[in-house]
Amino acid sequence: MTTEPKPPFDVELLDTEPQEVQNPYSGEKVTLNPVALAVHDTIKGAEMWRDYRTMQIGLDWFKEHYPKEYMILLD
Repeated sequence: MTTEPKPPFDVELLDTEPQEVQNPYSGEKVTLNPVALAVHDTIKGAEMWRDYRTMQIGLDWFKEHYPKEYMILLD
């Protein structure tokens, strides 16, 4: 069994199953597990609120743990 990486900040897991997420600009889609989805959602919320510190922490975590998904969704 693979252990999910620990999120870089507190997150609320709203989903128990992987979910498909689409890049709104390219239309490309990837499936994220609940932890990655929660971090992704926090990054997008931080972007909206201009909380660039939280956003950068999340982006760095995503690059390290999910580089393929990072390139599709967040780069």
